[in-house]
Amino acid sequence: MQNIYGNIQGIKASQIKRLQQLYEQREPGDRFITAEFAQTLANLSTDIHHQICCYINRRGQVIRVAVGTPSQTQIPTDELPRRSAERLSGIRCITTQFKSELPDLSALVAMTNQRLDALVMLTIIDGEIDDAFLAYLFPDPENPWIISPPLTLDDLTEQEFDILVAEWEKEIADAGGSVFLSQDIISDQDRVLLVGVHTDDVSTQRFEDGLAELVRLVESAGGIVLDVMRQKRDRPHPQTVVGKGKVEEVKLLAQKVGANLIVFDRDISASQARNLEQEIGIRVVDRTEVILDIFAQRARTQEGKLQVELAQLEYMLPRLRGRGQEMSRLGAGIGTRGPGETKLETERRVIQRRIAQLQEEVNQLQAHRARIRQQRQEQEIPVVALVGYTNAGKSTLLNVLTNAEVYTADQLFATLDPTTRKVVIIEPETKQRRSILLTDTVGFIHELPPPLMDAFRATLEEVIEADALIHVVDLSHPAWENHIVSVEEILAEMPEIPEKSLIAFNKTDRVTKETLVAAQERYPESVFISATQHLGLETLKRRSLELIDEPTESITIPQNSY
Repeated sequence: MQNIYGNIQGIKASQIKRLQQLYEQREPGDRFITAEFAQTLANLSTDIHHQICCYINRRGQVIRVAVGTPSQTQIPTDELPRRSAERLSGIRCITTQFKSELPDLSALVAMTNQRLDALVMLTIIDGEIDDAFLAYLFPDPENPWIISPPLTLDDLTEQEFDILVAEWEKEIADAGGSVFLSQDIISDQDRVLLVGVHTDDVSTQRFEDGLAELVRLVESAGGIVLDVMRQKRDRPHPQTVVGKGKVEEVKLLAQKVGANLIVFDRDISASQARNLEQEIGIRVVDRTEVILDIFAQRARTQEGKLQVELAQLEYMLPRLRGRGQEMSRLGAGIGTRGPGETKLETERRVIQRRIAQLQEEVNQLQAHRARIRQQRQEQEIPVVALVGYTNAGKSTLLNVLTNAEVYTADQLFATLDPTTRKVVIIEPETKQRRSILLTDTVGFIHELPPPLMDAFRATLEEVIEADALIHVVDLSHPAWENHIVSVEEILAEMPEIPEKSLIAFNKTDRVTKETLVAAQERYPESVFISATQHLGLETLKRRSLELIDEPTESITIPQNSY
């Protein structure tokens, strides 16, 4: 049987069957709708006490039946016909309403987003059609739609649909199709609306830094950020994260800017995501899903892919409950890519078996890395791990010091797989050649998702087993102090880390004198370098030897609050 879309909760099976029978109807190609079909919709809508949207193509075939408003029941962009900007989609929407009202802004924006041939609203009073409104698109960026005055059902059914649509498309073509340029659906990139919830336990600066970072994350995942919406709350709403009124604002803004994805700046539960998707009508993901998607794209080695798959499945498993048909939403895009994506629609027990299998493989990887570390220890070559916030320049520094060829880019989480290379340092006094091993590790981020911490435990052990740490900090980033705190918090959660550590402030060629002086005063024991400009590298090498040779005490990192 054909699907009935929208919110069908509480609708009886017999009513669902009657809705499904609408797919068997065929309307004439030269009319918007027949009086008989209009009355059928009126009867059904009255019976279920909900609005109904019926989407019909130009051949008169009903292609989608949904319960809800036009904004709630939009056809996903990837299911719409691909047409040039000068043409309409070839689909009209017939919808019911229980008050004689003009189409609201959300319905008109939905019509524009889908490039509908027309939007017809039938007003139902006491089970009968009282009047109707016809809306269609017009090539004027300031007023991109026209709404008819109230029409009788006879007026509506006598309109020559095929002739009118041909005229409308000609007007749009003559105007160059500019009315649709901002709604171009050809791009494969996700068009994202960010939603930030500022709670009392987070400072304003930390909140804004987090939103700015989320913009970078979405862009790193391949999405386009269209707009950002903020809300101040004591705490997140248990059902929808934001309040009911804000959900309506989010829905309206998403439709206005043409977003096909909502990204929240915090972790949200499966029930919250489901509630939001039912209300807004488009896909909703959280910050963790964006990070997992980036990891899925960046994983190059078999080792990285299995760790990403494990993280994805561990994140998704508790969120499978109650999704039902929603699982079919998964596809290419933010939060859905990677080796684990094809596993998510299987039964829970199959996923659990797969998780167990992956955990066993990670355990084997752990054992393999332990053997390699044992061999290094037997050679008595000290190991220094490069740690730091993502995009701090760790991989660039490794390349410069060791002539490695690790992939680098000005993006978050450019590299996932740890790389170890030898660097030879000449002691300034004795001129003796000393060797140390530098290990580049995966970058950290504020509130690193727990599934990643667990899945990447084999990789993170490179940090635990090192003799010393060099904490690389991007001094040019406005939130560099926040980044230091975040990295220290993540390191503190590890079971054991080296006592010896050194902060290396990177990208000093991009900072002001005031920023440099402030960092020097606050962290006098640190080194200041520019990996790309080869500044301060000899000092870093010398300090690295001193760090390794230090018998007991570590270099103290001053505590700070952000």
